[in-house]
Amino acid sequence: MSEVKIFRIRGEIKKPDWKSSFRKDLRAVKQEDAIDKVYKELGSKHRVKRFQIKIISIEEITPDMTENHIIRKLSEE
Repeated sequence: MSEVKIFRIRGEIKKPDWKSSFRKDLRAVKQEDAIDKVYKELGSKHRVKRFQIKIISIEEITPDMTENHIIRKLSEE
C-alpha cells in the first residue's frame, strides 16, 4: 500500500487586478498529486486558471511541521 505524505507548496496567484502569495499544506501520495490538488482548490476558490498560478517551491514535511490541525490529526498513527 502507498504511504501518504505531507507536502508544503508555496506559490503565487497572478490575476490582472491583483497578486497574492500562498502557502498550502496537503496530503498526497505523490508530489504530482499534491500539485494537481493545489491547482484544483485554488482554481475553484479564487476563480483562477492554472496558468495564473505559479508554484515556487514544493517540499515534503513531517506531520509536526504543519500548521493545519486536520492534517496533523489525520497523520497520527
